[in-house]
Formats: sequence, C-alpha cells, structure tokens
Amino acid sequence: MFERSSIHKILGDLVVYRNLEPMDGRLRGLRRIWAEVGLEAYRIPRKAEPAYARVVLHLLRQAQALRCSEPLRRLLYIGDTRMNDGMTIASLRAHLPVRGFIAAERPEEPEKVEVSEGVMYANRWGALRGFMDFLAGEGFPLDEGTAAIVDLDKTAFGARGRNSHVIDAARVEAVRRTVEEVLGGNFDEREFRAVYDELNQAPYHPFTGDNQDYLTYICLMAVGGVYGFAELLDDLRAKHLRSFADFIEACARRPIGGGLARVHREVYENFRRGDPTPFKSFRYREYEETVRRMDYLPDEADEEEVLAQEIVLTPEVMEVARLLRERGVLLFGLTDKPDEASIPTPELAAQGYQPIHRTRMKVVGSSYAQR
Repeated sequence: MFERSSIHKILGDLVVYRNLEPMDGRLRGLRRIWAEVGLEAYRIPRKAEPAYARVVLHLLRQAQALRCSEPLRRLLYIGDTRMNDGMTIASLRAHLPVRGFIAAERPEEPEKVEVSEGVMYANRWGALRGFMDFLAGEGFPLDEGTAAIVDLDKTAFGARGRNSHVIDAARVEAVRRTVEEVLGGNFDEREFRAVYDELNQAPYHPFTGDNQDYLTYICLMAVGGVYGFAELLDDLRAKHLRSFADFIEACARRPIGGGLARVHREVYENFRRGDPTPFKSFRYREYEETVRRMDYLPDEADEEEVLAQEIVLTPEVMEVARLLRERGVLLFGLTDKPDEASIPTPELAAQGYQPIHRTRMKVVGSSYAQR
C-alpha cells in the first residue's frame, strides 16, 4: 500500500500562500504588518522582491516566538526554481545566513550537483539526502536557532520534473473549463489550445507577466473575438502592446458582450486594485482540478501510473523535513500559489474540502526515480 500523508502533518498550519496570510491564526499576516516591513502601502510583493523576504522573515520570527525564546540565527531554503527561489534566497541572505537546496528532476541527464554561494543545485530530488551531509560539512547548525523554509508547489508536492506536469495539467484544465463556460457554443478547443500554447512560453513573459490569470484573460479575449489573435501578434511585434496593462486597457475601449463582459469586469477591477490574482473565478476552478488529482487512484495502481496521473508528496522532502524537525528546526511552508487556487470556497469547505496543505496525498517518487 502507498503511504499517505499531508503537508500539515509535518508543518502544521505554518504555511502561507500567495497573499502572505498565514494559515495559523496566531500569526499576523501581511494585511497587519505591511508598514512594519517597510511597505509604503498595502500590496502583495512577489517572490523576487526584497520586500517579500522582509515579510517572510517577520512571519518566521513570529512563529519562532510562539515556541521558544531563542532568536532566529540562520535559515534553510528548499525549492525548485533557480530564478524565483534563488532570488528569494539572495534577499533573505541580506538579513541572515542562508543555505539552500534547489532541484528539478532531469532523468535524461547524468546526475549532477553543483554548489554556488551556499546553495546546492541538483537535477535529481534524490540529491536532497546529501544536503544534510553538505550542511554538516559546512558546520551549519541545525537547532532551535534555525528555520527551514520549504516551498510547497512543485517542491513538497508535485516535484518539478518528476510530478509537476500533473499540477500543470490541472491548471490547463481549469483554463479550458473557464473558457468553455464563458464562450459556450462558440468554444473551439483547438483554436483555444493554439492561442494558449503559443502565449504560454518564455518569450511572451514580458507581456503576460508569467501570470496565469493574465494569460487566461488574454486567451479569452483573443478566442472570443474581442482582440483577434492575429491582430494581437501583429501588435506585439510592432510593440503597440508592451504589457498586460496595455492589453486590458485596450480591451476596455472595445465592445464586450455576454459572459466576456462579466469576466472583463472581474479581471479589470481586481487588476486596477493591484491584485496579483485578478481572475479569481478561474483560480477557484484550478483549486477544484488540483484536489481532484490527489489520492484518487487505488493501491493497485503502480508507481509510474500514480506519478503520471496524481499530484503526490515528494518523499525526499518529507524525509528531510522530518529530520530537521527532530533536530529542533522551525519548519515553515511557503508558496506563490494563489490562495484562491489553494483554499476551498466556503461552499466547498462545507462539503469537507480542505486547503491543499491539509489534503491527503500519496507519498510517491523516490523508488521510481532510482530506476
């Protein structure tokens, strides 16, 4: 039988999603501490910003004060992306010593581990076991003065390169459902996928902000005929459009009817308020599609099938987290995944749905990776 567990069993509710509001009600979140961390007004900083690190450090110190009088002296960080997680580590390093581990499984490559500025980069999640030896060699204490930040999305669950494609599939299905429900009989799935697949690439990130809310809205306006796709590509090449802000303002000046008008109002009003998750109705569908892919296959399924179809917990991350907890290290879960895609609506909560960190998942992956 497969082992089942949850993030909550290791981290409790010491978890924050994109809005930086802790799930543990004993901690004061961003809405109450933004002035204390040096923000001029309330806004949600993104991972790459120095302000993000200041918020996280404030939350960690609050959590530390709940359990002991020992001040935080050093940090660990376990993540999956060189850019975003790497920039967060760099920002945290301005405040406390940090050691990090960042992995993305690439089974087609020979195993490789490199260390740069105290961060271990690996192309196998199995290398995380060696991270403890690395810390010992560094003389890096693991005790009550240490906090470990564990990235959730594509690290603690849906490990990047091994199981992350199932998270992506849930998001794409949520996009497809959103577009289909808005366009109804006018929905052409082939046309939609052509637009989505083209724009969901790195060269378009300056335009889409690498933000799925923005991308979904753009696809809807394109396939819905508000801003034709050919015209959109022409305007991008001619630099008539340089950002999502340019695009949504252009759409606001065009006639929009039916369900598209409702979507436009929702996204436009939230975007103008500075909300980084303006397309909330899409994200609610993403939550549903995500939890639908957790622990639904029977024990008779083999490991390869589970990894292909379910979102699972990463055994190496769970194992190291347990070891760190035994040493007295404070564990804290962090993710840029939107709250709306991570926490059930009141209606779903009444049916027994849980936030993602409390949802049961299979613990699968390490033996498959060794094949």
